Amino acid sequence: MPTTRRTYICRIRNHSQVKEALDRHGWSASKLWNVANYHARNVWDETGEIPDEKQLKSELKDHPKYRGLHSQSSQKVLEELSEAFSSWFGSNDDRDNPPGYRKTNYYDDEDNRVHEEHPRSTVTWKDKGIRHDTKHGRFRLSKGKNHKDGRDYILVEYDAPPAVELDRVQQVRAVWNSSKHRWELHVVCKEEIAAEPPGDDVAGVDLGICNPAAVAFPDDALLYPGNTLREDKHYFQREEYQTEGPHRPSQTVQWARAKLSKRKTHFLHALSKDIVERCIERDVGTLVVGDPSGVDDDDWGRHGNKRLDNWAYKRLLHLIDYKARERGIEVEMPDERGTSSSCSVCGHEDADSRVERGLWKCDRCGVVTHGDVNGADNIRQKSLTVTPPLGDSGNGCLAQPRVIHFSRTHGFQPRATAE
Repeated sequence: MPTTRRTYICRIRNHSQVKEALDRHGWSASKLWNVANYHARNVWDETGEIPDEKQLKSELKDHPKYRGLHSQSSQKVLEELSEAFSSWFGSNDDRDNPPGYRKTNYYDDEDNRVHEEHPRSTVTWKDKGIRHDTKHGRFRLSKGKNHKDGRDYILVEYDAPPAVELDRVQQVRAVWNSSKHRWELHVVCKEEIAAEPPGDDVAGVDLGICNPAAVAFPDDALLYPGNTLREDKHYFQREEYQTEGPHRPSQTVQWARAKLSKRKTHFLHALSKDIVERCIERDVGTLVVGDPSGVDDDDWGRHGNKRLDNWAYKRLLHLIDYKARERGIEVEMPDERGTSSSCSVCGHEDADSRVERGLWKCDRCGVVTHGDVNGADNIRQKSLTVTPPLGDSGNGCLAQPRVIHFSRTHGFQPRATAE
């Protein structure tokens, strides 16, 4: 039976009793991040290469800061740092910076640093560091060697969300909620999926930058513009650059970054949910999503690289995948290469047929389509043994897809097509 992973946010009942212990481990996670960051930068200066995750674990496993957490928790911190360095190193935007240190410096009137504070970083416990008492609703979370003060674990009592039973727990994350000024538990569980497929039809999804998604059904096509994402990025980055502090990010900068991140996450969740819901309405049992991995290895110029860096296609792939599987829809992710340069009606290949961003015209059969929808229908046909084109071809939904706009108050709503 297929499975999925779900994360549940749980309230800590005995927060006053465990807050100090969680604080110490959160601070230890920040300090280990800083030590590993400093080490990675030194290796980079000496060798010209950034140590990978495996090297960081090998070289820092005997460091005193490594023993501030359970061994698996320390490994998770180093994995996150390695991923952050890889993301920065792969960026083509000159304004991006390598991962920073997790601390806040305070300066006096003469610009001298007088104090520093470490934030409460998220601490992750994996299977070997967790003991789950389902009867009494509590976790025993293993302490780091530096914090064992007569007891080897933190006994955390929790309240799960209504009608949720935590079973087959894979991870427990202690996350500091700055707005509520308290810790909370994010519990990751592995669950079986019992949903039946909605039907036998196949739909294809083409992921893009200007239009985050185009969906081709057997007799319909949808287009999801990314105007809202671009507007948010322009506005909040302008706020960020205009209010950057001389020594550290100002409160306005931190607010702008957090707000932009939340809005982007909300958009991606809403988009993936809307695609899956419309698949269910149309009896889709197989969803074929083109995987654009590798496109970010090419140089698209300064403007193109900037937009490419903001393209969260991997997150969107993951969201569509798990939300579709939860509803019984099988998901395939073939390589999308060649789907934008082939005609979905006759199969003729010609990269020059894409006249403009939204216009694709086949020189062989004369069909005129929307470029992204043409790609989506080619992706749909990858899962079919017989490949009939999308209904009405160039005179219907291929050329005039239904445009689904996003509203923060009403979600995704279709815009009326031109008569």
